[in-house]
Amino acid sequence: MAETDSPGDHDIDAGAEAGPRRRVTRAEGDYLLLGTAHVSRASADEVRQEIESGDYDAVAIELCDARHAALTRSGELEQMDLFQVLRQGKAGMVAANLALGAYQQRLADQFGIEPGAEMRAAIESSARAGLPLQLVDRNIGITLKRVYRRIPWWQRLSTLGALFASLLSREKIEESDIEKLKRGDMLESTFNEFAQESADLHEALIDERDRYMAARLLQQTGASRTLVVVGAGHLKGLAGYLEAGMDDPAATVAALDRVPPGARWVKWIPWVVVALVVCGFALGFSRDTGLGQQMVVEWVLINGALSALGAAVALAHPLTVLTAFVAAPLTSLNPTIGAGMVTAAAELWLRKPRVGDFSTLKTDVTRPAGWWRNRVSRTLLVFVFSTIGSAAGTYIAGFRIFGQLVG
Repeated sequence: MAETDSPGDHDIDAGAEAGPRRRVTRAEGDYLLLGTAHVSRASADEVRQEIESGDYDAVAIELCDARHAALTRSGELEQMDLFQVLRQGKAGMVAANLALGAYQQRLADQFGIEPGAEMRAAIESSARAGLPLQLVDRNIGITLKRVYRRIPWWQRLSTLGALFASLLSREKIEESDIEKLKRGDMLESTFNEFAQESADLHEALIDERDRYMAARLLQQTGASRTLVVVGAGHLKGLAGYLEAGMDDPAATVAALDRVPPGARWVKWIPWVVVALVVCGFALGFSRDTGLGQQMVVEWVLINGALSALGAAVALAHPLTVLTAFVAAPLTSLNPTIGAGMVTAAAELWLRKPRVGDFSTLKTDVTRPAGWWRNRVSRTLLVFVFSTIGSAAGTYIAGFRIFGQLVG
């Protein structure tokens, strides 16, 4: 049976000096859940004091391996193999992670704060105290993928669009945004507008991670007293799942680590489009050679021009823009190879990023102009924009072909 502190200890008060906390005692161990503000120096000081008190056998924090590496290994981005990122189809994910990081860095620059300071304090203090450190949060990549799969396609577009549009905004972040961060979770706050409107989005960002962290804590052995450092937005949910317990924590972790497969019919859409376009060409030539040639010319011009426009918007090298124009009409007829992969590879070859581009990447992407100036982020923009252009060209040209056949 779980035991908790008095009701007064459960209330979340962002303005109090001491962060909200709950104690959960189970057969597996005693857990002190410390709710922190991700942008608060006071929270970092409180974490240090708790660890230095000597009351704990282990420390658990709301980080995954990837976020821990980003926080502790400043040279991680400098070792990134950009070509491997492109080849493995992770360019979009890397760009999204940079966008999230840029939002947090803007907070740091504007208000003189350090997002994640309390997590860094937990990492450093636990090392000094010789306490084992447990990373209990789910991998951020899996979380974002599960968010992507759980929400409808139209909301995917609006969410991603708003995320990248925020990079171009020159408006200062309001104090009210800081207060939201103090009371909640960094990821949820970034997607706050959408999380409020979508139960699925909120579940993937918050509730699933509450369950995941509870399961990870219940899996741990060898520590009777654990300090658990989490954002205040996770305190109530995490405590509830710990108090309720789980029959099979390992199975819960495995289930929440799986990325739901996309709808099978979605995978066939590109192939169906290709089949229709090829059949349209064949039907056009069978009716009239001139009509067939016109269809091919329009396909090349529309698809190539829009992909090249995307590359040009990203300020790609002139030869990369030319590559986009030539490659897009061909790659659009082969769904296994994207135009963005070809154009980004060309940009990477023509303008190989320098060591300085990797070392300044995190700060460059906090400013709109920095995305275009830094060779690493500009390559990612070339990938994204030329892909969007090619996709738009495919459907516009496809409808043109259809119109000519039935018109």
